[in-house]
Amino acid sequence: MFALVALEYFLSYRTNKNLYNGKDFLASAAIGFGNLFVNALTKVGIFYIVVICYNLTPWTIPHTWWSYILCFIALDFVRYWSHRISHFQRFWWSTHVVHHSSTYYNFSTSFRLSWVQNLKLVFFVPVFMMSFDPVVFIIIHQLEILYQFWIHTELIRKLPAPVEYVFVTPSHHRVHHAVNEDYIDKNFGSTLIIWDRIFGTFKEEKEQAIYGITKPVNSYNPVYLVFHAWGDLLRDIWQRPQKSWSIMFGSPTAWERKQMEKAKKDKKKQPKQAKKRIDTRVVEPVETI
Repeated sequence: MFALVALEYFLSYRTNKNLYNGKDFLASAAIGFGNLFVNALTKVGIFYIVVICYNLTPWTIPHTWWSYILCFIALDFVRYWSHRISHFQRFWWSTHVVHHSSTYYNFSTSFRLSWVQNLKLVFFVPVFMMSFDPVVFIIIHQLEILYQFWIHTELIRKLPAPVEYVFVTPSHHRVHHAVNEDYIDKNFGSTLIIWDRIFGTFKEEKEQAIYGITKPVNSYNPVYLVFHAWGDLLRDIWQRPQKSWSIMFGSPTAWERKQMEKAKKDKKKQPKQAKKRIDTRVVEPVETI
């Protein structure tokens, strides 16, 4: 992966495309290494859960060629819905926002995975309960994760139409990462884009994507990037405990836009207040100066 990052950086430099920023890359790399450490622990737990379900359920799906296909379809379907929910509820958005926080879009962006993203394993319980052979599940699960790497690039544009119709491509995923009005909350597919086409969340790439989140973070601190949304969430719950449920499971996009509008209003008020203070001092009688 780092070799491909180096190649992408070299090609972007040769073609005068500003695809990388030093601090942004270091932040993504630090978050990625932290995620590797967390996953080293959680993947053991996931495998253990899969083995328990496989041994306890009265049914099992044997290790055959078709079980890989079935597991892939089931897992990709659940990944679509867990991803979609994480964009529409603030609690789950807090486990995912770090992945969208960069204003750059390159291979290293795929490293930005939250250290608490495995809370979303609750969505995968139905797949666990299908009792796939643990080896089948782990292989398909890992392939799904690895697939996400190559779709984070500007250098690969449109692919042949059949591929674009069935699979998630860099073009589709650029739309997903964009804050353009028409692109927000679109293309949630993990490996297959057909779920977006079926459930009405598909958007084709037409204009250049603008990356980031609607309330910019303006930080390269990896710890802050991972946990800043949790701080905002807990602060809001502390201030309005009676609305805890709606705060936790309300729209994060609506909340971010509201915060941005509030910040803009506050910014407009500041120059006027400063001007008023200056005028007050100027019009004082000379005798009192």
